[in-house]
Amino acid sequence: MEFHKIRGYVPACAMLRRAGPGLPGAAFPGLILYLGQTGRYAGSQQHLLQAAAMICNVFVAAPSVLAHWRARAVMKSVVILLIPSALAGMLLGVFTSDTSLFARQNGVYLAMVLAGFMVYVAAYNTWRLLGKTDLEQGFDLQEKPSAAAISAVGLVMGFVGGLLGIGGGAVCVPMQQILLRLPLRRAIANSAVTIVCVSALGAVFKNLTLPLRHDLPIAASLQLALMLIPTAIVGGYVGGKLTHALPRTALRLVFIAFMVTMAYLTFTTAWRALPSTVR
Repeated sequence: MEFHKIRGYVPACAMLRRAGPGLPGAAFPGLILYLGQTGRYAGSQQHLLQAAAMICNVFVAAPSVLAHWRARAVMKSVVILLIPSALAGMLLGVFTSDTSLFARQNGVYLAMVLAGFMVYVAAYNTWRLLGKTDLEQGFDLQEKPSAAAISAVGLVMGFVGGLLGIGGGAVCVPMQQILLRLPLRRAIANSAVTIVCVSALGAVFKNLTLPLRHDLPIAASLQLALMLIPTAIVGGYVGGKLTHALPRTALRLVFIAFMVTMAYLTFTTAWRALPSTVR
């Protein structure tokens, strides 16, 4: 597999992910598209790509945490509850992705779910771009959101991340805005810290299931992740800086266009990988 051909995609994707309100997987869609173009994508490879992407998630989010911390955007009172609930959700999501529903060739359906999720992300950001609702109205830094609400956000974030092999920021950020009434930049910062902790455990768990449930070698996942991590780190750090520098309107426009394009290409690639009897 010629991994060097997709490395250039990763820093830009990682940068948008950390600067935008959450991009599903820094490398995941790119891996699917590359294999699809070379005719080597199959549903059985979906779990290998997810395992590698979950490793990359850690290294994309980690450098951005430094930028968020320096900007004093991380809310410790929220993160301390987000992490344990997201860990529980992540384990449940990984377990669900390894069931017979998505096993082997059926893994292609996970790619289709991911494409649908990217459509949701694009739709949400379009609504935020055009809408006049101020989700930050009434925000009080001294007022701590309820523990139940924070835990609910973490649980959903972790489950989606574990199921699809993504960080979960695309769920965590808008849920923090809507349910916890937190400003966008603080929601992104809280999400980044949580992703570092949760994705690390999720990556270990997902990779351990490769030989046990999918007859895939862990070494292949590690090799793929190692090829992508250096550029992912650069993109993650730059994206974290841009979160606190760029106008949100311009960032959302680029982000929406990128998401729609990636959703279409990911879905069509997965569709072509389906057996002809299913199509």
